[in-house]
Amino acid sequence: MRLYKSLRFRIFLSMLLLVVIASILIAIVTIFQYREEAKDYHRDRLIRKETAITKNIEYVLKNTTYPVETENIPLIFKKKIYEIKDVNNLELYFYDFDGRLLKSSKASFLKDTSHAKVPKAILDTLKNSSEKRYIEEFFEDDTKYQSSYFYLLDSSFKPLAILNLPYIANDDFINKELEENLKRMGLAYLVMLLIAIALAYFLSKYITRSLNHVSEKINETRLDKRNKRIQLDKNTTQEISNLVLAYNGMIDELENSAAQLAASEREAAWREMAKQVAHEIKNPLTPMRLTVQSFQRKFDPEVEGIHEKMEEYSNTLIQQIDTMSSIASAFSTYADMPAQQDETLNLVRITKLALEIFNEEYIHFSSEGKELISKFDRTQWIRVVTNLVKNSIQAIEQKDPETPKIEVVLFSEGTHQCITVKDNGIGVAEENKDKVFEPKFTTKTSGMGLGLAMVKNIVENAGGTINFQSSENSGTTFKVSIPTA
Repeated sequence: MRLYKSLRFRIFLSMLLLVVIASILIAIVTIFQYREEAKDYHRDRLIRKETAITKNIEYVLKNTTYPVETENIPLIFKKKIYEIKDVNNLELYFYDFDGRLLKSSKASFLKDTSHAKVPKAILDTLKNSSEKRYIEEFFEDDTKYQSSYFYLLDSSFKPLAILNLPYIANDDFINKELEENLKRMGLAYLVMLLIAIALAYFLSKYITRSLNHVSEKINETRLDKRNKRIQLDKNTTQEISNLVLAYNGMIDELENSAAQLAASEREAAWREMAKQVAHEIKNPLTPMRLTVQSFQRKFDPEVEGIHEKMEEYSNTLIQQIDTMSSIASAFSTYADMPAQQDETLNLVRITKLALEIFNEEYIHFSSEGKELISKFDRTQWIRVVTNLVKNSIQAIEQKDPETPKIEVVLFSEGTHQCITVKDNGIGVAEENKDKVFEPKFTTKTSGMGLGLAMVKNIVENAGGTINFQSSENSGTTFKVSIPTA
């Protein structure tokens, strides 16, 4: 089916069909022409025979001693009929006007009953014909005959009898000539077909070459890179030129649109980021302000336990300052991700190292081998693992299952190394699945929602992929796949 949809294949097939159909039509016309020529040949030959025999009969009638009457035909042509037959190599049958046989040139010891009477239909046709002549075709003993019936006239043009001349229409010579001609034509058509195949191949290739070039360029067109214009050749057809010009115009518009879109997205992203930073910083500023105001109103150095209250106020301020510091660090890490410094890593060892910072006993790690090698930035791989595990821990804390469990598994899959982090936490709601990797999206009461966005950024910059499967209240499985070293 895909082959039939190819323009090149359709052009190739159309040209071949054109040659084949033309060859078949020419062969049919040739056969028809030969048959018509054969029919005309036999008809003309029969007429020539009739003319020659008629002249012989007229000569006999002029020199006979018998009265020239219908009933005397057997006597007049008693012996002469055989001479006429031998001269013209044709049988003769004389009939009266009622269709009864008068005389026959066919010698036989037995009475000839096959030509004893002219069929009534032929008699009626002769009587109603202006030419007083009728020709029928029939087969006898697998031999094709043309039988001519016409009125024989005397010297005064009075009808004397009905003369029947059965003529063998032998087509062997014509059929042989037709067969030889068809063989010659077949050979010529075969050569023509081979030439047509070669011509169709190169012509279809030439026609579709420019289209394939345009198709390749269209497939390579991307929004995130600079696309090249197609250069026109001098021999490019008008139709292909129009297509290329339309493509180049689209590329120009695409470049402008991509630049505008990128600028708009950057502006929108930083606007959103600024709003988020302002919002996150305002949260700890409010309790800090309230703490300071309360301290101003209630501070009395003479009050008992003033040192304990001072320490409590100080701890509250320090805690909020630490919160603001972590917010600033998180946004800084996301906005200014360091370039990857790829090195050959044993992912099994580095993953174990990353998991050592967690004290949760329900975290289980397994690997299909002791060594799974890949080229990746060590620090960023640790970030990927720790962020995914932290995300699973928070999902479990939101659900608080009876038997919490996180499974971290490393394995190979074709030309990629993969890690899955599976938990039995709260899961992701259906309406939130499209937003999981968006910056600042979170369903938790704390955090900035940048962890998974950062993981996605790290993985995709390394040429890998990240996806997840989740059911609400049943848990989530994240899968990261990176190229093997």
